[in-house]
Amino acid sequence: MQAGAFPAPSGDMPDDPLGAALACDNPVLAIITGITGPSYRPLGEMMAFCGDRQVGTLSSGCIETDLARHARMALADGPVRLRYGEGSPWFDLRLPCGGGLDVTLIPRPCPALLAEIAAARAARQHVALCVTPDLRLNRCDPGPTGATPEGFRIALPPPPRFLIFGQGPEAAVFADLVRAAGYPHLVLAPDREALSRAEARGSPIRLLPWPALPADLNIDDRSAVVLFFHDHDWEPPILARALESPAFYIGAQGSRRARDTRLESLRQLGVTKGLDRLHGPIGLIESARDPRVLAVSVLAEVLERAS
Repeated sequence: MQAGAFPAPSGDMPDDPLGAALACDNPVLAIITGITGPSYRPLGEMMAFCGDRQVGTLSSGCIETDLARHARMALADGPVRLRYGEGSPWFDLRLPCGGGLDVTLIPRPCPALLAEIAAARAARQHVALCVTPDLRLNRCDPGPTGATPEGFRIALPPPPRFLIFGQGPEAAVFADLVRAAGYPHLVLAPDREALSRAEARGSPIRLLPWPALPADLNIDDRSAVVLFFHDHDWEPPILARALESPAFYIGAQGSRRARDTRLESLRQLGVTKGLDRLHGPIGLIESARDPRVLAVSVLAEVLERAS
């Protein structure tokens, strides 16, 4: 992989029903289009049935076998909306969490539509699909998941993307955790040895020859910029540019004293707007010092902001 590149989303990832549907013959998409009470999965969650293969889940396992049976029927009979749990005609299929689910099955969704959505998602565009009242699947304007005048909209925002700056064990462990969770990311560091280790573990890398935010990173509103420098002099030029971007999260490792020094350095650079966007100390766990605890703490904070 070229240094500095973000890996493109795979259409065959285990949690990507749309990609799986695009890659197989005669797929059936199952979509949660209604929820009453508590639910294991959120509104708009999707699952794909590709022959004997299932991608994704809509429950804790209590309805998937029945969904597979109805998916096979839908290939012959056409799209259908099913009700599980509260208000369902099948009293023997209970949802452990209570409540009820409306699940819409759409057989053989248009491959051209799926390819169009896949291309838009690879380009990190906000897109949405709409289940029409006659149970067809169309592209619709981006917006929140839920009922619309056109039917039922499924929001498909880009996944959170992580720009990880710095070196040392904190940056390395955080990059490992982000990679293991399957999020697109890029490790940027001035240390070639640290970059080589990150690349060997599977992370895309980029050399950072001086304190600056590369202008070609294309930071969008689903990007998180996280700094793990022990030499805090590297931070202000990077953060000054990051604060001009639409990144949804910007944070830097360090104590409250380091934070105060960082803010003063940014003011000396002429940065006066957006300083309240800068997180520090970072993480949900206060004063986390172990790199593993810090990594989990920071990832949780970032994902909380992304939801």
